[in-house]
Amino acid sequence: MWPMEMFDASSNNAAVTIAENGSRIGAPVLGSFIDAVLWQEAIDTLLGWAKERQSSYVCICNVHVVVTAKQDPKFRQVVNEADMTTPDGMPLAWVLRWIGFQRQERINGPDLMWRLCEQAAKKGLSIFLYGSSDETLGRLTDNLKTAFPRLVIAGVCSPPFRPLSDEEDREMIDRINRSGAHLVFVGLGCPKQEFWMAAHRGKIRAVMIGVGAAFDYHAGTVKRAPLWMQRSGLEWLFRLMSEPKRLWKRYLVTNSLFLMYLGLGLFMAKGKWRNMRS
Repeated sequence: MWPMEMFDASSNNAAVTIAENGSRIGAPVLGSFIDAVLWQEAIDTLLGWAKERQSSYVCICNVHVVVTAKQDPKFRQVVNEADMTTPDGMPLAWVLRWIGFQRQERINGPDLMWRLCEQAAKKGLSIFLYGSSDETLGRLTDNLKTAFPRLVIAGVCSPPFRPLSDEEDREMIDRINRSGAHLVFVGLGCPKQEFWMAAHRGKIRAVMIGVGAAFDYHAGTVKRAPLWMQRSGLEWLFRLMSEPKRLWKRYLVTNSLFLMYLGLGLFMAKGKWRNMRS
């Protein structure tokens, strides 16, 4: 097994990060703690928290998230203080496998949302949809009700793009809590959704999960990559080809930075091993 701190070349906080996450199993990747969690374990844990109405939040981490977190200490803190962080992108799942978590699966936002909705319908748990546009939410609601007729959608909200006033925020918190929702799916995009969830832990009595583009996928407003591309770690390429003007910087630049940071971490780890042997 490779030392976990090798994946954070910018600081010596890897061991601290692990300690702060208590009994959770995982490792920091570029300084962001990622849980080594399997699908069934993730689903069971989140449903358990939802049933207890535990105020918690989940970050779905891909390359864009960990690179953004590496460059922004405040955002990195938000990710590291989450109750669960899953490896969304295949590169993060591969890193965890290289470290020693050989069974690590990709726990991505769209599939996690879909599986949780399926289980929520069976177990009588309700959901709230927060984010995106009214049109997308309308299509998403229709598709979820068609797929899961017993699913209780306690409420939906398309917030304004501007920051909410303190009064508006209090009204939104009260609206979500009065809805009785057990799970709140947040589709505001990174890093806005992560900051929003962190700011509302302890206020919203539900499990908040930042699912990014999942609303658009399940509403049918954005086409998702074929399964073979998802499994091969090429979903980013499909999205880039679909929306090159909007996403070229995010994927080409961010992916390059990820490889550079990871390579630097490996180089520094190699140096540590040499010093230990000499």
